[in-house]
Amino acid sequence: MGRLGVTEILVILAVVLLLFGGKKIPELMKGLGSGIKEFKNAAKDDSQPADKKEDETK
Repeated sequence: MGRLGVTEILVILAVVLLLFGGKKIPELMKGLGSGIKEFKNAAKDDSQPADKKEDETK
């Protein structure tokens, strides 16, 4: 299992297009983007010190 080349990526994209169709892909990407955004926000909130979190809740 090595790195993915251009041919492999094109084959994967073609399969995804066939499975989901052209109309469904933007919806999937929007959902993926919002999920990543929520994950980053949650990770950012967890990295704050505990006393800052207490001040924000007051």
